[in-house]
Amino acid sequence: MAKPRLACRECHYINDPDANVCESCGATTLTEDWAGYVVITHPEESEIAEEMNVNEPGGYALKVR
Repeated sequence: MAKPRLACRECHYINDPDANVCESCGATTLTEDWAGYVVITHPEESEIAEEMNVNEPGGYALKVR
């Protein structure tokens, strides 16, 4: 069975299951407890990216607990 991916509690970026540090912001507050997923390809043109304060393309959790 595959390990669950980890969401950053700071920026919501989805990281690999073995990550200890967020690949996007460098935070160490990663969790398996998240819901929803959005892929942002062009943050400069995305209203969702603006609402989530996302500046880099990638996968992001919509809700992180």
